[in-house]
Amino acid sequence: MADVAFVGLGVMGYPMAGHLAAAGHRVTVYNRTAGKADQWVEEHGGRGASTPAEAAAGAEFVFCCVGNDDDVRAVTLEPGGALEGMAAGSVLVDHTTASARLARELAGTCAEKACGFLDAPISGGQAGAENGALTVMCGGEPDDFERVKAVIDCYSRAVTLLGPAGSGQLTKAVNQLCIAGIVQGLSEGIHFAEKAGLDPLAVIGAISTGAAGSWQMENRAETMVQGKFDYGFAVQWMRKDLGIALEEARSNGAHLPLAALVDQFYSEVTALGGLRWDTSSLVVRLRAMSEGGASS
Repeated sequence: MADVAFVGLGVMGYPMAGHLAAAGHRVTVYNRTAGKADQWVEEHGGRGASTPAEAAAGAEFVFCCVGNDDDVRAVTLEPGGALEGMAAGSVLVDHTTASARLARELAGTCAEKACGFLDAPISGGQAGAENGALTVMCGGEPDDFERVKAVIDCYSRAVTLLGPAGSGQLTKAVNQLCIAGIVQGLSEGIHFAEKAGLDPLAVIGAISTGAAGSWQMENRAETMVQGKFDYGFAVQWMRKDLGIALEEARSNGAHLPLAALVDQFYSEVTALGGLRWDTSSLVVRLRAMSEGGASS
């Protein structure tokens, strides 16, 4: 069992840290809103810390799961950040979906302190975090990966090293690009079925076991038909992730026309009040267009 720190107790980090405690690891947590950390300690044991540096002191592995690049820098690099408290030989694992550029920066800073680093963004949503069934995409050194993999296994079903620092974030960008296209296609299919006078759920039932089937179809089609959009990853976070992918594409020469288009569609969903709706809410835009409520 290891001494670990977990920084960031949001909808993903809270249950992830809980799985570490349930597995017997000695967990110290930090959260910007201290009451959330107090609640976690009351529920899972371990202890809370007043700063990321305090949480990281004495930890073999320091896990981070916050919102974006700026948040990661705040809890790792700024005064009182985790790196201030980390000892030589410890490993920082960043589960935030952030930029590959930041991952490389953190890897360099960690190396200067003789610490390891993995960028390790996750996929699987809140349900995956709660059920310990996340997919984890890692970038970093093989030795660091092998040391920490068994700990990450506490809340994951698949953990893969894809290459050097930044490779995990680049792989997560691929993940989000694929999801965006699938959700747009599914939205158009449901909308078409509705306008054609078909029972969309019966249609989904008929095609879901064939070549058109997908995780999104299996898990989101019914709620899309019902107009319920509080079951997953929020539009605002998908737009952040697509922005990261589009920025990376501008530097590496990749052409992402569909991603740029779907990002624009999500901006229209936001204008319809869907900032915090889950990503399957793309279908709302199509319904609004039919009613004259959104631009084409």
